[in-house]
Amino acid sequence: MLTLAALMRLKAAGQPMVGRSYDLYFGWADDGIYCSELIWKVYERGLNRRIGRLQQLRDFDLSNSTVRTKLRERYGNRLPLSETVISPVSIFNSPELVTVLNR
Repeated sequence: MLTLAALMRLKAAGQPMVGRSYDLYFGWADDGIYCSELIWKVYERGLNRRIGRLQQLRDFDLSNSTVRTKLRERYGNRLPLSETVISPVSIFNSPELVTVLNR
């Protein structure tokens, strides 16, 4: 369970990213930010916890025609396969997170 002090550190770590635009290109730089990237960076910077495993774009199955069309739309022929990314699934499956049920 997160303590009040831990929550305050998470909030402080996220504060510099308030107002950043959503990053449709899933870049790892902080000029724009996407959903799972925000969670990962806030936990890493605020609590020194890595929630999920960082991957590269090349690690994902990009063979689906819909996915390929969207990638071509965003990147043209310059697909950044070595770009660092964090997926929502990786965060969800992280052993760092524990669900506590209230009864």
